[in-house]
Amino acid sequence: MLSLTGCNLYQINPPVFIPPVGYTPTPVTPNPDPPPTQVPDLIYSATPTAEFYPTPTVFIPPTETLVPTPNVEREPIVYHAQAGDTMAVVATHFGVGKDQIKSNVTLPETSFINPGTLLIIPQVLINTTSDVHLLPDSEFVYSRAITDSDFPSDVVSFVEQAGGYLSKPREYEHTTLTSGGEIVKQIAQNNSINPFLLLALLEYQSHWVFGQPQNLAQLKYPLGHIDYDDDGLVHQLRWAVNQLSIGYYGWREGRLTEIVIRNSQNPSSDVTARIEPSLNAGTVALQYFFSQIHESDEWIQALDNDTGFITTYAEMFGSSENRTQYEPLFSHNLVQPNLQLPFTLGTVWNYTGGPHGAWEREGSWSAIDFAPSGFKGECSQSYAYVTASAPGLVVRAEDGIVTINLDYNNNEHSGWVLLYLHIATTGRLVNAGDEVNSGDKLGHPSCEGGISTGTHVHMARKYNGEWMTADGPIPFLLSGWTVHNGVSAYKGSLTKPGEGIVTASPYSAPGSQIKR
Repeated sequence: MLSLTGCNLYQINPPVFIPPVGYTPTPVTPNPDPPPTQVPDLIYSATPTAEFYPTPTVFIPPTETLVPTPNVEREPIVYHAQAGDTMAVVATHFGVGKDQIKSNVTLPETSFINPGTLLIIPQVLINTTSDVHLLPDSEFVYSRAITDSDFPSDVVSFVEQAGGYLSKPREYEHTTLTSGGEIVKQIAQNNSINPFLLLALLEYQSHWVFGQPQNLAQLKYPLGHIDYDDDGLVHQLRWAVNQLSIGYYGWREGRLTEIVIRNSQNPSSDVTARIEPSLNAGTVALQYFFSQIHESDEWIQALDNDTGFITTYAEMFGSSENRTQYEPLFSHNLVQPNLQLPFTLGTVWNYTGGPHGAWEREGSWSAIDFAPSGFKGECSQSYAYVTASAPGLVVRAEDGIVTINLDYNNNEHSGWVLLYLHIATTGRLVNAGDEVNSGDKLGHPSCEGGISTGTHVHMARKYNGEWMTADGPIPFLLSGWTVHNGVSAYKGSLTKPGEGIVTASPYSAPGSQIKR
């Protein structure tokens, strides 16, 4: 049975306080009145791509109605750091100030903490979600765990051999592809999410992989998101990878700390559950995803370790316990290779987009945008050139996309990889398999490869399949310019000692110009 860590009851009142980083709780005298009403124990039972949005959604966990936890003497938590942990993120996850975290070693202020490092943390949270780890990070992202292990070698072949509804060629809206397997493969590759995870979700929710949808809802909404505007396989997959990315990168980057478990029959009884702070990002992604499509009982069922979704996943692709050699995805002392601005020497471009989603609308704020001088939010032909920021091997060059592996590895999901989006097909100078040097011309910026409001190039980094946040422990540096987040997606700036500040502007406003 899967239960809430530290308590087998959802305590509806009071909600859990989520203090900001640096907050020191003020002692509160416990209320002498009888405890708030509790609901019975919830038992688990068996039973291409729009990357540029003018008004992106920013996920901010609600905090307005939260109150402090009563001052109860509790044993501190002994926690061993996981890959991707930083002091700020750990403090946010556990609801404490950074100065309250103790260790037997000196902890880095901004960079990653060495995985396994012992941390002693005050215990201030109650009523968290389960602490069971369901899915390792290396099997959430499209990593070497997918390409180099015992997963099927080809997504499309697996779907065809499975023989279910997804295997039959048919017309799909919003794409020229007629193969369901090809659609899953393309969306997974673009978003760098494990394609077999998406297949398992399709099978669990609607039986599309091995069987047939059982009703109209499963036919139109195979991933469980019931919305007229998001019907059909393509829209459902794009919506799903966006929700999964919110969960994974929101947790990884410290923006997500709560999950709302809904009750449509009685919205006043919705439960806000604090995410168990010891969870890994891959597990949080599943908890968040299922909270978007299921109410409390179904949510509990989907996350049951013995009978829920992860059982379907293991039955289809084997247990992740047999693929632990791919963890962690990166070491705590990972360093970005030397990168140059992605345009030719001596030319003036504009910084048109600060950190925002790598592919879909939300998720990791790892991408930035540049446009050639003179382009002010319109799609028209440009003769300027986008250039390689570092030497490497071109892994993919199609549909407005160019990806370069900096380790000269032909696997897009291994090592440092740079993504360039909106590279025009006409005039593109590279193909898959080409080697390039820093400064080599790739092609012209355009609006190809997704929805775009103006000619530009969209650029992002990933390592072993994980998108690397632009303003994070491994800062995005280009020709000495450091990327900084803004107050929302697409905002932000670039700074360089002795050079000043460049401010992002989608309309190439004064102050957004930058020259390499």
